[in-house]
Amino acid sequence: MTKKESILKTNVFMKLVYTVFLALLVALFWGMGIAAFYPAPEAPETPAIVEQSYKNPGESLSPAEKTAQVAFEKEQKEYNEKMKTYSRNVSIIALGFAVLTLVVSLLFSNKIPVLADGLLLGSVFTLAYSIIRGFESEDAKFRFVIVTVGLLITVFIGYWKFIKTPKELE
Repeated sequence: MTKKESILKTNVFMKLVYTVFLALLVALFWGMGIAAFYPAPEAPETPAIVEQSYKNPGESLSPAEKTAQVAFEKEQKEYNEKMKTYSRNVSIIALGFAVLTLVVSLLFSNKIPVLADGLLLGSVFTLAYSIIRGFESEDAKFRFVIVTVGLLITVFIGYWKFIKTPKELE
């Protein structure tokens, strides 16, 4: 192997590493940005009386413990419902950012291919995050919609990136 071939292989490897690293950072950027500016609901704190009753399940509960346990379970159910709504909203927001990143990557696809590939892969990772959050919403219709949108975006990316000829891109 000549020195030139070795440099070319190293360059291809570094481009691949850069592309994957950029993609991971793009997905983290959107995920952390959503968490920073749209915080999740706070989970209810388990009262000490309830925590103690969970540790000793065979013991009978006093009326105060029963009241505290019922109140905690109600708070926990309300929190779970809020989290389902929050997950659905985060899924929609992340989907929007995935599409935005996809559009930006397509704008740069001819000018800066390595950057565009990193952004494209980042949009795919963000889309995966969106789908995962959509599943946490526990709404079957919403899950179907988010997976359908993900499928359409993925087919579009595959067509644009791998099927469309370079002449059509100009």
